[in-house]
Amino acid sequence: MSLHDAYARLTPFEVLFRSPAEAEALAEAVAEEAAGRGVDVSEPHAFVTMGAVTTFLRGIQGETASPESIHPYGALAWHALHFARSGFPLYLLDTSAARYLVEGSPPGTQEGPGRSGYLQLPQHLFWTEAASGVPESVDGIFWNVTEPDALHVLVVTGLRQDRSALGVVALPRAPASAVASWVAIDARGDGSDFASAMPGSDLDVLYAFRTSGEIFKLLARFFAYATAVPEALVPTGATTGGAPEPSVLPFVRVTLTG
Repeated sequence: MSLHDAYARLTPFEVLFRSPAEAEALAEAVAEEAAGRGVDVSEPHAFVTMGAVTTFLRGIQGETASPESIHPYGALAWHALHFARSGFPLYLLDTSAARYLVEGSPPGTQEGPGRSGYLQLPQHLFWTEAASGVPESVDGIFWNVTEPDALHVLVVTGLRQDRSALGVVALPRAPASAVASWVAIDARGDGSDFASAMPGSDLDVLYAFRTSGEIFKLLARFFAYATAVPEALVPTGATTGGAPEPSVLPFVRVTLTG
């Protein structure tokens, strides 16, 4: 299987919104509606109750979309808007750095490079793996910290240009102050975190997420590495042309140094 980390690929933000202007229009509509209703939309569960959000998502998924399908896409829109508001902090984890983070616990403060961002993983290196269902390639992980101490994490899988085709998994809200404790947890309870049982996974040394703890663990290790080895974060301009389709956003390449 071909692993790709040559440049930042099309992001969930660019798939969900046709332009930054469309995202800004939704943000303004939500803010106006929330003010009129006296609702605080700083949390995803309140954001997805806004009529403007439902209207936007039905335009993507169709009028027959069930509330169960709209809710996770609402969480995606919430993360994507925070991502835009924070200046599109896009990080591409290259394959060597990803393997380093899987294999060990880096030093660091676990504060992370910012309160919001999207960590794009090497294409086809990490997969979801459950007792039922087909494994899906994980594109990346959104994170956003809200006051006073809440970390929100969203995993994006199966990303393609089709706006209604990507998959999203929202993790339970967690205390941001607990990030340091996740670096060395045994998330599966059997010492095999990130191991994959997919046929052929041993040939390319692929990884799998079976528990939310493994996602928190990888994210915590990225935060630690980013603070401990700032020279590993290399600002990079957007790429034009190529397959898979590149993102138009500049990004920070996370490399393995030392």
